[in-house]
Amino acid sequence: QVQLVESGGGLVQAGGSLRLSCAASGRFFSSYAMGWFRQAPGKEREFVAAISRSGSSTYYADSVKGRFTISRDNAKNMVYLQMNSLKPEDTAVYYCAVDLDYGLASNQKLYDYWGQGTQVTVSS
Repeated sequence: QVQLVESGGGLVQAGGSLRLSCAASGRFFSSYAMGWFRQAPGKEREFVAAISRSGSSTYYADSVKGRFTISRDNAKNMVYLQMNSLKPEDTAVYYCAVDLDYGLASNQKLYDYWGQGTQVTVSS
């Protein structure tokens, strides 16, 4: 069982930045690939970014490529999402998730544990 707690969401103007954090429980954090997803009101949850176990490889949705950066600190059991040049269409609840088996997956069905989410609102 892995517990995840996201933080760092909030209200920001378009063009601004936010850094989301996700704290994971457990002793084997470096064994898991991790991902970030988001769900906007009235829409399905969608993939944002993923990072490999070591952090050496990353993968992004086209909609955030060049603006968002995923990273991790295995010594602290943390994964981060740095979001720059935010747009109103980035408004959503953001979730981090654990991928036990695959690595750099964009399919949410391949993720095993989820956090409760943190709200990001970008005003125009």
